Amino acid sequence: MSTEPPFDLATYLEFEEILRIGRRAVHKAQEESRRLGVPNVYSINGFLYYELPSGELSRTDPYPQPESGSEDG
Repeated sequence: MSTEPPFDLATYLEFEEILRIGRRAVHKAQEESRRLGVPNVYSINGFLYYELPSGELSRTDPYPQPESGSEDG
């Protein structure tokens, strides 16, 4: 059994930097959506949740799609 790590320290640090940049971008996008009143959507255990302006999570789509049999179609 090998005692060497699966990758070296430089690779690990680069990976950490990429994760930091990604997390920062997601946080910035979430804050902008909140500011604009657009719900953030999350998938948790295979279910979609919509973040309401109050911060509460709801499984009800705030923008439901019209039924396919409607006259608008």
